[in-house]
Amino acid sequence: MAISSSSKLLVLLFLLALYLCQSPARADTTAFIHSRAAYYPNSDQQGTSDGACGYKTFGATLNGGDVSAASNLYRNGVGCGACYQVRCTGNSLCSPNGVTIVITDSGASGNTDFILSQHAFSKMGLTADAGASLLSLGVVDIEYRRISCSWPNKNITFKIDEASNFPGYLAFLIEYQQGAKDITAVQICETVNLTCKLLNRSYGTVWTANPPPSGPLLIKMLVSGDEDGDDTWLVPINTIPENWKAGDSYDSGVQLN
Repeated sequence: MAISSSSKLLVLLFLLALYLCQSPARADTTAFIHSRAAYYPNSDQQGTSDGACGYKTFGATLNGGDVSAASNLYRNGVGCGACYQVRCTGNSLCSPNGVTIVITDSGASGNTDFILSQHAFSKMGLTADAGASLLSLGVVDIEYRRISCSWPNKNITFKIDEASNFPGYLAFLIEYQQGAKDITAVQICETVNLTCKLLNRSYGTVWTANPPPSGPLLIKMLVSGDEDGDDTWLVPINTIPENWKAGDSYDSGVQLN
């Protein structure tokens, strides 16, 4: 049976709409913002192991060492773990793609929005030699935009801070958060009677309960919505075990898209 031209048009329009809805490129169409960037003056190529987000040594090596301190983008810790595309401008040494970095610290230098690790700063160059030349400049003009973080084969993870003291004091970090949304609040819930209470953000991405409830613990996270959307509570599949230990990490069983 022959298909009419109007039916063909409807099919094409439907396929186009489906493509636009599913295209992953739409997640990274945010406009670039102009600013400046410097880099850590430390002796190694990576970030700092005592950054304001609380990641410690994990924060120096996260994302292959392509990390950064931020000033306004730190947002009192809400910005910890956010990913940005950063590329230098106005110089023939600069790569058009720049580098993808993760916020792990707070800081500013000379009206900059970013203090990159040396590893990340040099990756803004077209070549390794160009990157070395950029390092010699110290501070460069840049443009940046927030993009979705991607941690393949990783769920959101709760890392129990070394300062925790079972059973009276619990501090934990939230690691490997994908997407381009923020976790703005956290609740800790008893799994026996299902009562929950809001936690305090100690600093960065460190949340504390003093004292925490007893028994297995469920950590609920409030995730920011889109411009026209409401915030939503993300409920993990897995709990933190009753006999949790400082230094251990626990897989939440869930991830953001």
